Amino acid sequence: MRDAYKMATITDPEREFLAAYDPTVYERPSLTVDVALIRVSDDALGTLLVTREEHPDKGKAALPGGFVRMSESLDEAAQRVLREKAGLEGVFLEQLYTFGAPDRDPRTRIVTVTYFALVDGRRFDAIDRATHAVVPARIEVPWEGETGGPIDALTEGGGSLELAFDHADILGMAVKRIRGKLDYTPIGFQLLPDRFTLRQLQHVHETVLGRPLNKDSFRRRMLASTELEATGERQRDVDHRPAALYRFGRRSAV
Repeated sequence: MRDAYKMATITDPEREFLAAYDPTVYERPSLTVDVALIRVSDDALGTLLVTREEHPDKGKAALPGGFVRMSESLDEAAQRVLREKAGLEGVFLEQLYTFGAPDRDPRTRIVTVTYFALVDGRRFDAIDRATHAVVPARIEVPWEGETGGPIDALTEGGGSLELAFDHADILGMAVKRIRGKLDYTPIGFQLLPDRFTLRQLQHVHETVLGRPLNKDSFRRRMLASTELEATGERQRDVDHRPAALYRFGRRSAV
């Protein structure tokens, strides 16, 4: 319907111009998407990487990514990358930044539109590694606040991972963006299961920000929020006093 509408609104001179237009007159860069998948793991941020099996940067760890197909939008390409490379669907996904330095990829001029995806730890841990050749990694942030800059990626055993291309900068941009949005948007809830305690919510905020928060003031602020709903339930099977469970009333996903 949309294509039919476009054709119906094209004038004859414009139709003649388009018929004679030569798209090879201008050089065209290739276009990719890369997705920085973020989770909270223990006391650190974690991400999901893949090992490059081909040159360039063969053997290095890289973000899940791929070339954009001519028939899909950028959002559709990012969703496909997460589905094909990590088996994930229905997670929070937001466009992050466009990286387009002329020398960022030695093959040719490749511009990448990056996204960040947020997922709770249980869904992250449930990814089938036998089907998807993924590499869980710990994010080490060497700067404070929203200073920004590249990050370091560590294996589950604590070893350093060498990241391909400019992916350390992409992950750093994702952390900076999430930190900046944490206080005025509800994205922190996307890193939690459907039901969670106030302590779990505070832990997510502290892990993202990289610093401790005052327990009392944090709880007052969260309980005053219209986005937090009490479920009337409490934790089960815990070795301490069961805490009340809450949920986020407007969870969204792409």
